[in-house]
Amino acid sequence: MSGTKPPCLLESDPDEDQDEVTEAVCLESQLQEGQMMEVEVGGHTLLLTRTEGKYSALENQCTHYGAPLSKGVISGTKVRCPWHGSCFNTHTGDVEEFPGVDSLPCHKVKIQNNKVYVSINKRTIRQGKRLKHMGRAEPGNGHTILLIGGGATSLSCAETLRQENYSGRIIMVSRDYLLPYDKTRLSKVMNVQSESILMRGMEFYQEYDIEVWLKTEAMSLDTEAKTVTFDNGTVQSYDQVLISTGCRGKVLDVPGMNLKNVLMLETPEDARQIHAVCEGSRIVLVGTSFVGMEVASYMLNKASDITVIGSSDLPYQNTLGKEIGKITLTMLADKGVKFHMNEFVTEIRGTNGKLKDIVLKSGTVVPADVLIVGIGVNPNSELLRGTKIKMDQKKFVVVDKFMKTNVPDVFCGGDVCTFPLTMAGDQQVNIGHWQMAQAHGKIVALNMLGKQTELNSVPYYWTVLLGKTMRYAGFGEGYTEVIIKGKVEHRKFLGLYIKDEKVTAAVSLNFDPAVSAVAERLLSGRVITKMEAKSDDLSWLKLP
Repeated sequence: MSGTKPPCLLESDPDEDQDEVTEAVCLESQLQEGQMMEVEVGGHTLLLTRTEGKYSALENQCTHYGAPLSKGVISGTKVRCPWHGSCFNTHTGDVEEFPGVDSLPCHKVKIQNNKVYVSINKRTIRQGKRLKHMGRAEPGNGHTILLIGGGATSLSCAETLRQENYSGRIIMVSRDYLLPYDKTRLSKVMNVQSESILMRGMEFYQEYDIEVWLKTEAMSLDTEAKTVTFDNGTVQSYDQVLISTGCRGKVLDVPGMNLKNVLMLETPEDARQIHAVCEGSRIVLVGTSFVGMEVASYMLNKASDITVIGSSDLPYQNTLGKEIGKITLTMLADKGVKFHMNEFVTEIRGTNGKLKDIVLKSGTVVPADVLIVGIGVNPNSELLRGTKIKMDQKKFVVVDKFMKTNVPDVFCGGDVCTFPLTMAGDQQVNIGHWQMAQAHGKIVALNMLGKQTELNSVPYYWTVLLGKTMRYAGFGEGYTEVIIKGKVEHRKFLGLYIKDEKVTAAVSLNFDPAVSAVAERLLSGRVITKMEAKSDDLSWLKLP
């Protein structure tokens, strides 16, 4: 019954107080165990669920980007957002899976005369979000947790610590001048104002005693003395430390990288600069990553000419496969984007210090006013040189399922680490995605507090092309087959990635909430067999 709205039974409760509106929203029999429906009270849309015999009424809009949860997937006592995979507890409204950071408000429900009544408070109904209970520091508590890095992992860790009533000192240190912000927005809204993408305002950190040191970079870590030395000369001791310093973009190792208008997208300032210089310009993008394709899509009505240089046959070829890569290329090529695939840049040329053109290995010369480079990342792990902290050959930090390094009281999370992925048989992986970085922070916090908790999250990410969102969940590396539901050429499809006769990942376009349904199955550990994936019976995907 997902998303079904029953005829509203406009009856008021004679006992309601002045600030409450109470209405009968359905008959008891209209909502079965394990179902949800969209209902309306006082002109406000809510989500009504029935799980473990209990009726609950929650806000219907996901606290992340406002998706209608009634169009999502319900499983046990959890509802999963159809757009980006955030999960909420049906009984409490608490957020249980990222990228959402806020919880859902709950509303009163009562059963009377076989009817379900829901009450809303007229004063508070417009808030739409709820912050979980947060503790604060207590005077005299000398315990210090140091968070190195000012991104999603550190914020998630700090919030979880306070939600779990940690009362010691929390210090978050960032070399950025900005508080933690939503990096996923940079390639989608490139003229973004920094303040509009902050995950929390400064008053939040002040209220919950989270110290933030901006424009401060950690230079060295002494794990024996348990101290970190910063670029301003400060030496800070810690009881436990989180390293979440992220990654930086790889630069092209060719002549001309220092020319004007050779740019990389890593900060809001970069995004605004790219937006400004690309207006009416000939732009070249090197790299066919999700970010690169998003920038190409964003610039369609702004740049005079767009060219993409890729090293494989098709965009996303290694991650999403040829079918998805081909439709991505076609979607952009239909709008005039030029592609040079199986190519490499050998030289960047300019006149008077300003970019003029790009030379490819084939000898092709591409005129350009702006070059945007997106060819992968390197971990920011230089801080750990000389320590006993284990890193792999690429200098990513190695952690276990508790996000612990091999050195006591040193944790690591986010893009800078590799970790064992439960759904991939504990294969050690590096996944540089927003939702996973947030999940890392939560697990770090719980384990810092001795609440032994393993990481068990299914990767979930999304990319926007021509105003349409492509969603992906799982870990498809090493897949041997892709089963397509729908029609790729019609731009309405679901792709199921098969490895060892079972589904390991899914990708979709205009096929909601299928990817959320797959993510929920993968998280539960219930195998989706190849036979089930091939079947014409799609009822398990909870499609409308």
